[in-house]
Amino acid sequence: MNAIQPLWDQMPLTKPAAKAEENATQAEGSPFTDIFRSAIDAVKGTDAEKTQMEYLMATGQLDNPALLTIASTKAQLSVDLLVQLRTKSMEAYNELMRINL
Repeated sequence: MNAIQPLWDQMPLTKPAAKAEENATQAEGSPFTDIFRSAIDAVKGTDAEKTQMEYLMATGQLDNPALLTIASTKAQLSVDLLVQLRTKSMEAYNELMRINL
């Protein structure tokens, strides 16, 4: 299962660098992109875990039904986080579009 990591663990410390290094960094992906990718991966992972728990529950192989509730809650929270990230990024984008140059 992929847990969502704090932002400060994902973002490298950058120093002013040559143009070639900057282009290489852009090719790898920006921290903004990495944050969304990790959130999407977390949604996929928690959903797969929830689906597995539902299957185990339906087939009678799950000994502790609380595990299904926990997996469902994790899946819902990861979706909620992704939606909030999208909402906040859209608000920030719209705010930038309103700036007069």
